[in-house]
This record gives sequence, C-alpha cells and structure tokens, in this order.
Amino acid sequence: MTTSIVRATCPHDCPDTCALLITVEDGIATQVKGDPDHPTTAGVLCTKVSRYAERTYHKERLLHPMKRIGKKGEGRFERISWDEALDIITMRLKEIASRNPQAILPYSYAGTMGLVQGESIAARFFHKLGASLLDRTICATAGGQGYKYTIGARIGTDVEQFQNAKLILIWGGNPIASNLHFWMRAQEAKRRGAKLIAIDPYRSLTAEKCHQHIAPLPGTDAALVLGMMHVLIRDDLLDDDYIAQYTIGFEQLKARVAEWTPQRTAEVCGIHADEVEQLAREYGTTAKQGDPVAIRINYGLQRVHGGGTAVRNIACLPALVGAWRHAAGGIQLSSSDSFPKNNRALQRPDLMPHPCRTINMSTIGDDLLRDSSPDFGPKIEALIVYNSNPVAVAPESPKVARGFAREDLFTVVLEHFQTDTADHADIVLPATTQLEHVDIHSTYGHLYMMANNAAIAPLGEAKPNTEIFRLLAMRMGFDDPCFKESDDAIAAQAFNSSDVRAIHFDWDSLKRKGWQKLNVPDAPFAQGSFPTPSGKCEFYSEQMKTDGFDPLPTYIAPHESVASNPELGKTYPLAMISPPARNFLNSTFVNVKSLRDTEGEPHLDMHPADAAQRGIGDGDPVRIFNQRGSFVAKARVTDRARQGLVVGLSIWWKKFTVDGRNANEVTSQRLTDMGNGPTFYDVLVQVEKA
Repeated sequence: MTTSIVRATCPHDCPDTCALLITVEDGIATQVKGDPDHPTTAGVLCTKVSRYAERTYHKERLLHPMKRIGKKGEGRFERISWDEALDIITMRLKEIASRNPQAILPYSYAGTMGLVQGESIAARFFHKLGASLLDRTICATAGGQGYKYTIGARIGTDVEQFQNAKLILIWGGNPIASNLHFWMRAQEAKRRGAKLIAIDPYRSLTAEKCHQHIAPLPGTDAALVLGMMHVLIRDDLLDDDYIAQYTIGFEQLKARVAEWTPQRTAEVCGIHADEVEQLAREYGTTAKQGDPVAIRINYGLQRVHGGGTAVRNIACLPALVGAWRHAAGGIQLSSSDSFPKNNRALQRPDLMPHPCRTINMSTIGDDLLRDSSPDFGPKIEALIVYNSNPVAVAPESPKVARGFAREDLFTVVLEHFQTDTADHADIVLPATTQLEHVDIHSTYGHLYMMANNAAIAPLGEAKPNTEIFRLLAMRMGFDDPCFKESDDAIAAQAFNSSDVRAIHFDWDSLKRKGWQKLNVPDAPFAQGSFPTPSGKCEFYSEQMKTDGFDPLPTYIAPHESVASNPELGKTYPLAMISPPARNFLNSTFVNVKSLRDTEGEPHLDMHPADAAQRGIGDGDPVRIFNQRGSFVAKARVTDRARQGLVVGLSIWWKKFTVDGRNANEVTSQRLTDMGNGPTFYDVLVQVEKA
C-alpha cells in the first residue's frame, strides 16, 4: 500500500480557511485532518470539514453529465457523454449570443472560495462572450461598504491577536458554528481573564458561553452603537489624542450622538437603558485603563435595511477609544483587502467586447421573471450556475423557483450533487471537489495565503470548473491564449508577487509548504494611516456625502418591523431571522446524512410567551408565513429567542423538508441601504399550528 500526505485547504465560505492534511492510500483519500503546524488551524477542524472525505465519496455524487428528461424541478435526468453535453450547451449559447449575449447570465458565489476554481477561467469565458455581469452581493456587500467608508478597506485585527484582548465584543455572529478558530482564541482570552460579551437578537451557542448577552431587536444595531457613543463622549471615556491625530469629524459626530440617550436607544433596540450604559462603560473603561478591547463583527447584523450603516457605526468605536493602538485591539470584519489579489490577471475583464449590464444575484427571483425592456435589457434566456444553489439560498424563493421553472430558460448547472437548483437544470455537469483539483486561496478571517494540491484523481467523469470552461471556450471559438493556461499557471498569477505584503509570492513554494503569512503590521492603524481619502478614520465621510448617504453615523430602521411598519406588523407581528445551522454551511453539507441526522429537521425557535399566545407547544409542527410565502417547521419553545422574534436555523435543501420549502419562502428581495445586499434578517411573519 502506498500512503502519502497531501497539503490542501478548506474551500468553503468560512473565515477560518483551514489548512488540511489529506491522507491518501493507494489513490483513495482516507482521512482529512487539520494541519497542526498552521497557526490558525492548529490541527482542529469543524465537524463538517472533518467529514469531507465522506462528502467526496458520497454515493449520490454526480459523476457523469446529464440531460433533463422530465419537467423542470422534477429532477429526472438521463446520462449523456461530455461531447453531447458540450455540443448542446455550445449550440444554445451561440444561438442566444447571436441575438444578444447579455441574455446569458452566470450565477455563482462561494461554493468554493478558491481563486482558480472560483472566478478565473469562468470569468474569462463570460467576459469574452459579452454576457451579463453578476453583482455578487448575497453575503457581505452592505457591511463591507460601510466598513470601507469608515476604515478605508476590509483590514482589521489579526485573529491571532484576539487571545490577548481584555474585552471582546462578539457582534452579530455565532463563531462556535461559523468561525471556530476565532472562538478558540476568544476562549483563550477568557481563560486569561478577558470578558466576552455577545450582541445578538438570539441567544446562540456562542452567546450562552459568553459572560453577558445583549439581545437587541433585529436591525437596530446601528442605534445601539449611537447610544454607546453618547455614553462614551458624555463620560469622557475617549482617547483624545488618538481622535485628534487619526480621525476626522469628531465634533460633528459629538453633535449627532447627543440626541441618542440611553433611554431612546433602549426603546429603539428593545432592551434596557442600563444595558446601553453598562456596555459603553465596559468598553470605554477597559480601553481607558490601557487594555486592548476588540470587536469581532460578523455578517448577520448587516442583512437588514440599515446593515451597511450598522457596520459603519461599529467601525467607528475603536478609534474613539484608541483601541487600534494595540495589536489585540480594534475590530475585525474581514481581512479580505489585506491580500494583494491580482483579479485583473485572474479574470481578464479586458476581454469584454462592450460594456455589459449587471444583474444583482440577490434579486434573481424578480430578474428571471422580467421581459426585455429598454431599462432592463434583454430577457434572461440562459443561466450558467456554478458554486451556488440559488433555488435554496436566494431570497423570496417562490419567485426564484418560478424563474428557474421557465421552459424557455436554458439552464446549465455545474455541481457535486443534485441540489434543488440542479433539479431545474437542462444540463448538469459533474464538477470536482477540493480533493480532486488545484487551487489557491486568500481568506477573510486570517492572514495566510493558502495552497490546495489535488490529493486524488477526479472521480468518474467529473472535471474541475476550469476545465469545463476551457472546453466551452474552445467550442465557442475563443482562441485567446489565456483559455489554454493550466490551473497551476493561473494560481501563479493569483497574487501580485512584487507586493511587499506577499513577501515575493511564489506558487511553487506555496504548494510545497501549504501556507504563507502576509507581511503586514500587527497593529495596522496604531499610528493612523487608514486607507481612506483623508488617511484617517472617518467619523464624517465626504465620500458618503458624494455617494448620496448621510456622511455621519446614523440609524436606518428595518424595512419590516413592528415599529417601522406598524400596519404590516398587525398582520405579521413576529420578526424572523434564519442564521446558519451548526451542521450546515449555507446549503452545503445538507445532503451528508450524518450531518443532517445530527441537525435533525427544520426547527423554529419561539419564545414561550409568543408560543403560548398562539397555543403552540414544544414539538408542534408550525406554519411560518407572510405575504410572500410559507414553510413548515417544528416548534422549539425556548427563551433563547427573545420575545417578538422567531429563529429558523438554515438553510435546508427544499427536498429534505416536509413541505418542500425552506426559510427563504418568506424572505424579501428588498436591498440594504448600501452595497445592494440582501435583507435576509429583515422579515416579519406570523406563526400558527400547522
């Protein structure tokens, strides 16, 4: 028996981007472990990825091209050859492109975060074709935009420093489920005497293990920050020297937050005024003592109408108290902009023959149902889906499903499994998993460039995304040399090798080692140097004013809440959020039976008072509904959900639910204040016994 250990990287949409060691015996991957030498992974994997081999060798893995033989959505296919599949796709794309190539749309997101198998050859293909562009907004664009207005780029505290903080605010996230390696650092900080405070409408697994939990109403985080700022300024819990040297707009900010008393803040947030006072004093006093205070902000809180503003407000806090002076102080939303990614080389936007329209992936339900018009452009006639499962994950799912069910829509899906989206495809193409192809990764939760080596040969007739788009490019007659580049050649272009941050990046060296840390300072803004137009942390942003936004921190109420929309609230009086279930990652891993069995079935957590008012008992099947749709789940009566809130941990494939529906039946396609992001957690519903 021949045994080898192959260095790889977890490809999934998670800030941890773990370094993997794959044990291969006679060409078969027998074990997936975390690399103990990688400082952030430290040999530890989440339950999901530790079972990655089970997913790769899953009995329902797609291994051959297939053509639809039933109605869309039925999931009935017959096996065909690669030649036949490519011939059908090429014929249809050429025919549509001859009229208007912008009637063709790619739809992809973070099924893999790899820079090669994600958007390299695929992006080149669609650019050359002249297809519509996709605005990939579904996760983090609102918060990212708000953060950049304030800080200048998605740069923040190194996760490896958090264990040295004395106070950590975990805001809008559940890292036990979705950021395990940050949670390990936070636990170490706790053992060293740090205080952990969770700010989340739901008492998650993480919140239960923190010293304190504050539960504002969904969509009110921006108001909570304004109240904190009021107390910090009123009680002089500030770093005046840092403010004077490294910020802009403090006097205007001071005037703005004067009206946000703790009492007003508490009324908006649905909490007690003393919670606002105590949180601000804890944060300001700890920093005033010279101790590092850190904030880990996650994406949940930005999936509401004012989500970008909420992140923008929170990003102001470290500069007010001088937290950036410490390597273990400051804030982390994402480390994405720390990486010198060479997207122009990877994606080749210069190949576009003309300016192309852009379709927002968060409004795909509406857009698939639109006819041609001067404002919209051509009707979408072809959709190529890869690295995504929109029928399950896109908002306002009834419209999404109707769009995908159009008989005149030609749909191709590249997949590992027959997802809800694949059930609606005309052609399904089998794609390789991370164990079967080469890739290179940046991250958004730590500061390491990561390599993925292919551990095993592709199973069946599966092909990497890159190879599929190479074959399509060849058949379409695209003869640019970039379509012949190998995956290794593409990976070698991923980062700007001369950039000091990459320490002269070399792909061959990275492949051998598996990971390499960027050359960035431990405390990036200790002496200012923010990548904003002013070079300072911008409490007042002239760019925001130019872009049509309030230039100061403010509060934007949810689209749907009892307070902001009382008429709607009379019919649908409960707010609903649908954060990730611990054993799933978005819709990935739902089909792995061992993980699905652990998760059980779709549940809805309800506060006892809300359940009693509706005659609902623990374990009762309930129908959750609003003006957009409905779904069925089993009630869990618990005070983990604050009163007035229901929580449906997600996101289930529809085919694994009792009624063929999931939480996105009731979510909205309305967008965030900035970044054009989705408002998944800005939802009012009613609940009744099913």
